[in-house]
Amino acid sequence: MGEHFSHLTPTQRTQIDAFRRAGMKPTQIAKEVGVHYTTIYRELKRCTYVHTNSDLTTEIRYNPDGAQARYEANLRAKGPELKLGNDYDLADYLITMIRDEKYSPEAAIGAAEVAGWQFQTRICVSTVYNYIRGEIFGDDLTVDMLPHHGKRMKPERPEGVLPRKPAGKSIEQRPEVIDSRETFGHWEMDSVESCQGVSNTLLVMTERMTRKEIIIPLPDKTSLSVVRALNGLERACGSLFSRIFVTITCDNGSEFADADGIERRHRGKGKRTEVYYCHPYRPSERGSNENQNGLIRRHIPKGTDLSTVPPGEVKRVEAWLNHYPRKMFGYLCSEQLFQEQVALILAS
Repeated sequence: MGEHFSHLTPTQRTQIDAFRRAGMKPTQIAKEVGVHYTTIYRELKRCTYVHTNSDLTTEIRYNPDGAQARYEANLRAKGPELKLGNDYDLADYLITMIRDEKYSPEAAIGAAEVAGWQFQTRICVSTVYNYIRGEIFGDDLTVDMLPHHGKRMKPERPEGVLPRKPAGKSIEQRPEVIDSRETFGHWEMDSVESCQGVSNTLLVMTERMTRKEIIIPLPDKTSLSVVRALNGLERACGSLFSRIFVTITCDNGSEFADADGIERRHRGKGKRTEVYYCHPYRPSERGSNENQNGLIRRHIPKGTDLSTVPPGEVKRVEAWLNHYPRKMFGYLCSEQLFQEQVALILAS
């Protein structure tokens, strides 16, 4: 994450110009300059011009001097009374993390705190929201770039639909100790659907204590595909599966209808986990799942044709989720906490 803690310097902008003239791609330039590739795309998009050569041919060129002048002028134009002042490092960090890395303002500030706050100015989360809503960052960072556009989304509650009978044990039978989130190995499971007319879906699993996320692409939304995905996890985890996946809580979707298949060991006899089913239309009973799904949608918007999303991109989103700073954990990430719990299992 350290590559995002400073804005582009005049030297870096000169390098971008040289690499661009040499025919390098934005992703290659990003590696050479040491910034995220989206920073290069953003620079090239807003700071290029049509250059006329001596033979009257034209070409698109990047203007490093104009880019630097424009960047500094944008912040100076906001006025001296702003707490942000001329702290260009902080401004660029917020733009990069919120716009490009899809962080919430709270997560961006939290990550900076954990890293030791390497900026001249110290501001709080509410100030960041006020600056964005007040258009302090101009087009570089707007309300539309915030998660849910800065608004709380009300869940849709279908009416007049008869509930499906649970395929297995009700959540009412789930041990109460799981509610406290103080014990490891209890997961919530859901599916993220593709656009209309496409069968591909994503199986998403969230560990309740650490918020560790697992995302598995499925060819269709069927119970057979779900069981096969869990079989694959069992093969990968081996004998640890039943200790890492102690229980799974899901909704009453048809893809989770094979309770026996979910619980039964793929190899050998006996159970590998216990599955419980939520009450109909009660997404709050899988609150961690619902929150994670919202984070996934920052990268894979609703209505996306999931058949066009490569597995590598799904893994990238999964890694982003597991390294996202969490306020509830003092802005540590889920991956770190999950690995600590697995280490305890291995040591026992």
